[in-house]
Amino acid sequence: MSKKILVVDDDPVQQQHISNLLSSVDAELILAANGQQGVTKALEELPDLILMDVVMPEVDGFAACRQITSMAETRNIPVVIVSSKNQEADKVWAQLQGAKAMIAKPFADQELLARVNEFL
Repeated sequence: MSKKILVVDDDPVQQQHISNLLSSVDAELILAANGQQGVTKALEELPDLILMDVVMPEVDGFAACRQITSMAETRNIPVVIVSSKNQEADKVWAQLQGAKAMIAKPFADQELLARVNEFL
């Protein structure tokens, strides 16, 4: 059975770049355009991994991560924050919200693939 990766990002260019990058990984990609959609899709699809942007309309990635990691159905799904917010305080805050890792944008393709492989 193939793995599922949920990509939550409001930027279609970024979504496409990540999708292209992950085409080499044996996984089904699920896309969400904001944090609220991300939470909904996480509950519906129960992915094996979530890649989450932070700066999004309505519900930001930190809040969405906190919701996902606090619900019984989704608390064990690893969330990797992929964001331009990469100050030390942001990294600590991401961890406090339940994220397993944080990757700074712009990211090196190999770093993203390494994190995906680590958590799948």
